[in-house]
Amino acid sequence: MERENISDLIAFIAVARERSFTRAAARLGVSQSALSHTMRRLEKRLGLRLLSRSTRSVAPTEAGERLLLTVAPRFEEVAAELEALTELREKPAGSIRISAGEHAVNSVLWPRLDGFLREFPDIRVEINQENALTDIVAARYDAGVRLGEQVARDMIAVRIGPDWRMSIVATSGYFADHPPPQTPHDLSDHTCINLRLDSYGGFYAWEFDKDGQRLNVRVEGQLAFNSTRPILAAALAGHGVACVPFDLAAPHIANGALVEVLAEFCPSFVGYHLYYPSRRQGSPAFNALVEALRFRT
Repeated sequence: MERENISDLIAFIAVARERSFTRAAARLGVSQSALSHTMRRLEKRLGLRLLSRSTRSVAPTEAGERLLLTVAPRFEEVAAELEALTELREKPAGSIRISAGEHAVNSVLWPRLDGFLREFPDIRVEINQENALTDIVAARYDAGVRLGEQVARDMIAVRIGPDWRMSIVATSGYFADHPPPQTPHDLSDHTCINLRLDSYGGFYAWEFDKDGQRLNVRVEGQLAFNSTRPILAAALAGHGVACVPFDLAAPHIANGALVEVLAEFCPSFVGYHLYYPSRRQGSPAFNALVEALRFRT
C-alpha cells in the first residue's frame, strides 16, 4: 500500500470517529483545511462518498461506515504490535490514555503518578478529566477510573483507592443566619451549591443513608458548577451549603473555616477502581502503571 493511502486512511478514521473535522484535526496535528482536502482526495480516488457533511456535524456514509469497521481494527492491530515491541527495551515505554473524574485525578491518580513518571521516563500518560461515565472502548481509552460500584461487569477492575464519603459543609457565619439542618430533608430550607454531572442528566442529587435506606435529595441555590473545587471555594466564601468529598473539606473543618452537618447520614462509597477491557493485552508500560496505582492497605 502506498504511503499516501495509509495517511489518508488514518485521517479518515480520525474524522469518522470524532464526528468532527475540528477535533480530528487537533488530534492529528493538522489544519482543518488540510484535513478536508485529504478527505476529498480519498473520496475522489475511491469514487465513493465516505462522509456526510453538514454545517453542524460529520458522519460516515454507508460506505464510510463499512470502511471504518474493516480498516480501523487493522491499524489498531499494527499499533498494538508496535507497542508490544517495547518489551524488548530495558525499561517499559509507550503511551497510556485514561479517563477519570476530577476528584479521582486529584486524590488518587496524581499523587501516585508523580513518582511513577520519574521512575519510568519513557512512559507517557494522558489523563482526560471528565465527570461523565465515558465508554472507554468507544473513546479509545486504555483505562478509566470509577467508583467500584460503577464499573461494568465485563471489565477488569483494580482497586486504587480507599473507601470515602461526601461531607455537607458551610461556614459558621452561614449557619448563624440559617439553623443547621437536622435531617437531609431540611436542606430544602437552605441555599445549596449544586454540582452538574452529565452522567446524571443534570444536577447531582445529594446521596444520604437513613436507617439503611438510600435517600437522594435534590437541592437548590444560586450557584452551580461542574467540578467540586469551585463549590468548595464558594462554600468557604459563605455562599451556602456544599456537598464535597470529605478529604477536600477536612482541613477546613479542622481549622474552623467550615462546619460539617449531617455526617451521620453520609454513606461511604467503595473506593476508586482502575478498569479496562478484559480482552486488553497489557503492555509492560500498562502493567507497570497498574501495579503503581494498586491500592494496598
